[in-house]
Amino acid sequence: MTDVYKRLAQRLDELPNGYPATESGVELKILKKIFTPEEAEMALKLRPMPETVEQIAERLGKPVPEMQKILDIMADKGEIGAFKMFGQQMYMLFPFVIGIYEFNLHRLDKELTELFEEYAPKLVGTVGAYAPAVTRVVPISTQINQDLHVHRHEDIRRMIDEAKSFNVMDCICKKERALEGHPCKHTLQICLAFSNEENAFEKFSRGRTISKAEAIKVMEQAEEEGLVHATYNVEEGQVFVCNCCSCCCGILRGVKEYKAPYILAKSYFVAEIDQDSCAACGVCKDERCPMDAIAEEDGVYTVIAERCIGCGVCTPTCPTESIKLVRKPESEHDAPPSNLIEWNVKRAASRGIEIKID
Repeated sequence: MTDVYKRLAQRLDELPNGYPATESGVELKILKKIFTPEEAEMALKLRPMPETVEQIAERLGKPVPEMQKILDIMADKGEIGAFKMFGQQMYMLFPFVIGIYEFNLHRLDKELTELFEEYAPKLVGTVGAYAPAVTRVVPISTQINQDLHVHRHEDIRRMIDEAKSFNVMDCICKKERALEGHPCKHTLQICLAFSNEENAFEKFSRGRTISKAEAIKVMEQAEEEGLVHATYNVEEGQVFVCNCCSCCCGILRGVKEYKAPYILAKSYFVAEIDQDSCAACGVCKDERCPMDAIAEEDGVYTVIAERCIGCGVCTPTCPTESIKLVRKPESEHDAPPSNLIEWNVKRAASRGIEIKID
């Protein structure tokens, strides 16, 4: 059992997201912090696909009540994925990010924060190095309502409207930065999980269960604060929305600090400033843009298109309504995979690995 953490690390690296090895072994220290040896052994026996407790118990030759207790403890601790699908409780091995690390929101302390920060350049450099991108920008809702060709993956209101259960959580990135001594000025409880299942968060909740109306208010609050909506880079199957600030967010830091090209896909939009009506107040550049994508020269403000991610947070605070999102030509659209299954297949092919079930 002495090498169980090495085996678990290798297993996580075999998943399409990746979990790369380092010379320092910090990735093993992280797993030792999160899992007991026995839990690591059990995680190795789970598949990266949804199974019921009965299916897992039968496959591993264990009584269902014993298996249920083990899985529930591990799910509650944030070591494995647990969610409702087709009315049944499912369990599975999740990638480290997005997955196990975020599940450990309630266990995050200074030690785990320091280990993660040490590992982040290597981890983000791997997770964000291969197509397709892990996450995708969702433009703020006020900017796409007038567009007649809105796709599901760029309509946050539609995602929420189609969901039946909602859970609002603390932002793990803001919590991490606060533990490092860099508290964020933005709202902490601002990230949203949702599901098409009724009572999806009844058994396992990382935050506070809220109504659909409250979920919409969370999104409105995020937009008011200038936070960037980001979710899975798929057309269908989104189950969360992170609301990201440039000072804390691991996704935005992955783009800006670690130069990871496939950590975040841009939206189909780009900001554009009307020079005739622009009052040159500088709010868009100095207070709103998270990507340093607005430049000023001799009192003239322009958008640096290659830096713009099409989030739209610069638009609602413009006093003269001079800045807006415009849809990019179709030739510049980076279409997402249709769902998470297709995403995993494409990512595995991009990394040159074979998806292993067992």
